[in-house]
Amino acid sequence: AAVVAYKALKAWSCSRAACSGAGVPAAAQHSTTSSSGGPATYETKKAVDEYLLFHFGEDGDLMPYDFGPKNALHFTARIAAVGEPFLSKVTGKKIRALDVGCAVGGASFELAKWCDEVVGIDFSAAFVRAADAMRLGGELTYTILEEGEIHVPRVAHRPKIDSARVSFQEGDACNIDPALGKFDVVLAANLLCRLPDPKKFLDRLESLVNPGGIVVLISPYSWLANWTAKPAWIGGFAGPDGKPSWSSANVKSILGAHFTLLHEQDVPFLIREHVRKFQFGVSQALVWRRK
Repeated sequence: AAVVAYKALKAWSCSRAACSGAGVPAAAQHSTTSSSGGPATYETKKAVDEYLLFHFGEDGDLMPYDFGPKNALHFTARIAAVGEPFLSKVTGKKIRALDVGCAVGGASFELAKWCDEVVGIDFSAAFVRAADAMRLGGELTYTILEEGEIHVPRVAHRPKIDSARVSFQEGDACNIDPALGKFDVVLAANLLCRLPDPKKFLDRLESLVNPGGIVVLISPYSWLANWTAKPAWIGGFAGPDGKPSWSSANVKSILGAHFTLLHEQDVPFLIREHVRKFQFGVSQALVWRRK
């Protein structure tokens, strides 16, 4: 199954030699942890490999050092579970979930453990192809970078869930297709600060979530002009009075009219670039209920 799924991705996957750097566009050489990239970064084989490791990798591959932040592992499982205690479940009613910015699908599969239908959307066609290959084949071959141009093969394995519950499609978080309908659960993890118009996404949530449904919004608020023009930042700048304008406070102000804040917590995460370089981050998780 892994071989079949891997062949399905061959059309867009660059060769090992090409990924070494010669003649490759700059975006193809950027790690997803780089601050100098942009949206095109997520269309590369390098990005897909990094995210397959991030979502499905073995603990020893993702963090091979005993002194590393082990509590930052299993990110997709942890974020998918954050909202479950806060959803008022109705006997006999099916739960629809939307994973916005699903990447290679790790959290979507975890949501399927307690939701009846999960739709994952991502702006990256490469991520969506990888997620769907995981859905169909259950596993997918990828490589992890050790050092320089030294890569070693690995196989990502999908969690044991009913894959018929999950579907993936390309989608724009700033222009979510109305045909998708409404949802009981919306998860948006490490997405907000990678959108060109984050407020437009936040404003769309009112019409996207069923009354009583929940939104799990998770973000490190890592604003970068390569992804979001500064005038569109939700926070991270000095206001007209010269005082700091914080993203968390501004998100709460935007969503407060139509949602009730139920819970907030810090969520650590870890992305490996190579065996001696990692990105450790701490996102804020906010759980909201639609009024």
